[in-house]
Amino acid sequence: MPTLLIRNAHCVATFDDTRREIADASIFIRDHLIEAIGPAADLPQIADEVIDARAHLVLPGLVNTHHHMYQSLTRAIPAVQDAELFGWLRGLYPIWAGLTPEMVRVSTQVAMAELLLSGCTTSSDHLYIYPNGVRLDDSIEAAQQIGMRFVATRGSMSLGQSAGGLPPDRVVENEDAILKDTQRLIETWHDARHGAMVNVAVAPCSPFSVSRDLMRESASLARSFTGQGVRLHTHLAENDHDIAYSREKFNCTPTEYAQDLGWLGPDVWHAHCVKLDDAGISLFAASRTAVAHCPCSNMRLASGIAPVRRLLDAGVPVGLGVDGSASNDAAHMVNEARQALLLARVGRALHPPEVRTGADGVRRTFFGCDLGPAEMTARDALALATRGGAEVLGRSDIGHLAPGMCADLALFDLRTLAFAGGAVHDPVGTLLLCASQHAAYTVVHGRVVVREGRLATLELEPLVERHNRLARALAGSHPG
Repeated sequence: MPTLLIRNAHCVATFDDTRREIADASIFIRDHLIEAIGPAADLPQIADEVIDARAHLVLPGLVNTHHHMYQSLTRAIPAVQDAELFGWLRGLYPIWAGLTPEMVRVSTQVAMAELLLSGCTTSSDHLYIYPNGVRLDDSIEAAQQIGMRFVATRGSMSLGQSAGGLPPDRVVENEDAILKDTQRLIETWHDARHGAMVNVAVAPCSPFSVSRDLMRESASLARSFTGQGVRLHTHLAENDHDIAYSREKFNCTPTEYAQDLGWLGPDVWHAHCVKLDDAGISLFAASRTAVAHCPCSNMRLASGIAPVRRLLDAGVPVGLGVDGSASNDAAHMVNEARQALLLARVGRALHPPEVRTGADGVRRTFFGCDLGPAEMTARDALALATRGGAEVLGRSDIGHLAPGMCADLALFDLRTLAFAGGAVHDPVGTLLLCASQHAAYTVVHGRVVVREGRLATLELEPLVERHNRLARALAGSHPG
């Protein structure tokens, strides 16, 4: 079995149970797993491949819990640059109707290249539109070629405008066909083993684009694969319009709707959850339902600020997601973690004063930001991007560094300009507070996929050129 040695790292931030940070450390990898980690002098000095990690910070590979990779073809479309969620969707659905299998494959690899270069090693993707012969297999095969660990979610839309849904009728699918294809994908691609490179999840798009029956049947299908770890994913409580739609159509909150349909539980994660109220947070916590927090997208679409600290304090599993490349409009996981940190702090500062009764029976007024900047620390944000994301995706084999864990790592060069003046004090904090830094090396499953800041598995320049050509063709297919 091949071996890889990450030797003499300036600092290894393990994000293990005690959040150990080890100076002058090495990591020895055999095949796809970490075999040993600790002081450099205590570990082997040779291996089949050796990376000199002096002056480098080493982290667990970052984990992205929510994305729509095909949307990299429609970044910064002028007509929807200033739209909120529903208007943004209505403007883009007709364009996405022109997607082809080639477009999905190429856009998946472009999105994954951006993630890998930011130190992300595992990503989910929510593909919910299947025109012109597009299949989820196109995304999975693209991921295998580029070398990213992948949670591919079989999204779906079945409720068109004529039936009271948001999407145009021409981009929705028959529900029996959706369920049949979802079962095929799980049986073909889903791997429940330790170190799996591909998982498949079941992911109706949203309460405003699928029927109650499809939500229920999707949950039943996923749970019929007993012991296989097939998870459920959708969007929930993203903005005020989302809440209003739920109250008008279902006479309840989105969380109550999810509960009624069997969409709460430790096998479920919901994207956004910006508008969860206290009752919703309690239901999520009691059921161990997880949240993919997407701070950049939530800001871009003016959806609001998710109550991340309240979710965490209640015991809700939370990870980070870059969301679609047309609502972020980037896929940089370090930047996403930085935005999560900053947004949590400003969100708390905007919180209105609260009158509370203390244990002594005295009522006092507490003003927003009573935790101050400690509402979210740099290490808290990185924990969301690593351990948190692993928990959200139901993976116990990624998200922190320890013997027996998957060999997924991100290395950042502390000698670069962005770290100047900060890394000498705190390299971990500097990564988030001072920079949106690219990784010098990214290792997935023991394989070096980014080397010295360049993608090692595909030639990037021709890929970008091809992607831009397809993006022009897609936008041109619907000039209106």
